[in-house]
Amino acid sequence: MIPSRRQLMKHAAKVFDLCALVTSFVATVALYSPPEGLTLAGFMAMRIKLGNSLLFGLLLVTWHSLFILCGLYVSKRLIRRRTQIFEVFKATSLVAAFLLVSARVFNIRMVTFTFVLIFWAICTCLVIVGRLGSRSLLLALRRRGRNTRFVLIVGTNKRATEFARQIVEQPELGYRVLGFVDDDWSGIGRFETTGHTRCCTFAGLADFLRHNVVDEAAIYLPLRSYYEHAAQLVSLCEQHGIVIRFDSQVFNLRISHSQTHGLEANSQVLIAGSAEAWPALAKRVLDCVFSALLLILFAPLFFVVAVLVKWTSPGPIFFRQTRVGLNKRQFRIFKFRTMIANAEQIQGELIPMNEMTGPVFKIKNDPRVTPLGRFLRRTSIDELPQLVNVLKGDMSLVGPRAMSLRDYQLFNQDWQRRRFSVKPGITCLWQINGRNSVPFDKWMELDMQYIDKWSLWLDLKILARTLPAVLRGTGAA
Repeated sequence: MIPSRRQLMKHAAKVFDLCALVTSFVATVALYSPPEGLTLAGFMAMRIKLGNSLLFGLLLVTWHSLFILCGLYVSKRLIRRRTQIFEVFKATSLVAAFLLVSARVFNIRMVTFTFVLIFWAICTCLVIVGRLGSRSLLLALRRRGRNTRFVLIVGTNKRATEFARQIVEQPELGYRVLGFVDDDWSGIGRFETTGHTRCCTFAGLADFLRHNVVDEAAIYLPLRSYYEHAAQLVSLCEQHGIVIRFDSQVFNLRISHSQTHGLEANSQVLIAGSAEAWPALAKRVLDCVFSALLLILFAPLFFVVAVLVKWTSPGPIFFRQTRVGLNKRQFRIFKFRTMIANAEQIQGELIPMNEMTGPVFKIKNDPRVTPLGRFLRRTSIDELPQLVNVLKGDMSLVGPRAMSLRDYQLFNQDWQRRRFSVKPGITCLWQINGRNSVPFDKWMELDMQYIDKWSLWLDLKILARTLPAVLRGTGAA
């Protein structure tokens, strides 16, 4: 599965912690006064001479595993600062204890109790500073409306309203309650006195998910009596690629992977697509590095194309349109303009000429396309400004094609909407398999295949096959 932003942050924290462990050990070696008869230079020479780098690598792997077991990489969004600090103390103490035991087993004279104590102090300080620093940065971003997650609560019982209260009382955590979902029941009157909003019933949930940004659905139904109904709700959220929260793992899911995440007052299970650790981080790094380099490399081409677009037809240089992105968030996409200035206004007149199946609108010889635009489309040069969207984080280099708001509103099957559970991309399996010559249903199947079988290697293969596909021009319109 494709990595989410939370997963990328988790893997970045792992990289930081590994660096902190290495830095702590090196700093301790530099600061510590070794036992009599063993000099610092001799110790460093012994490390290389005896090949103890292998032992140090084993220590790093073990330390990293201890950090994972202590829960340092599960979601910390809803826990207090002191709880997070306590977890760090527990993890670094276990790491220090393991180092001391290893020194006794392998008879490492340099690593005494004092050495381990200094190492523990430095490591603990570094990890805590890193955690609190990232927490402060995220809180600052959330106060400015960034990194916000929209939560829909299914159920209107006491546990559901208590969960909502925790979120509302801590707005700096970046959660926003969209509303509650439930049918009429004996306790609905008591719920209405709480001041919370019931946004829809179970029958209207599917339509609500189609037209609203929902990142997570927290299910608080009485599962003993509502199990079958709750399982249907989970399946619906799966189709939309929405993260699911509930108290215990009781559903048999086909697509999603579950992870237990700690909250301040209780423990919940989050159901979401998960990615391998390092490929997840590498995907975003690849996006940033490649998009920045390509923008610099193609700067002269951008200038030439901009001049030609402005010279050959009246209107703006760039085409800007609202597209539907991650979890149905809307963003403005950038492309070189390939049509006449009022192309969108007259699209309705051309609907009978549409040659694509499904909600997508495509005409092979679209009369709105300018002569220069045909060349830009055939060579995909018009797509290059989307590198700005990749750098901003709205898109990825590889991912399902970004759909227009008009096309999205015409989707009629919920399983197809799971393509919006990941960032859209400039290129994808559809791009390298014929583009507009591929029927809409097959296109959606290719998107599902990409999401379910994602790996960094798959991204690299798609990127490598994109240029030959563009040169062939198959399906370009």
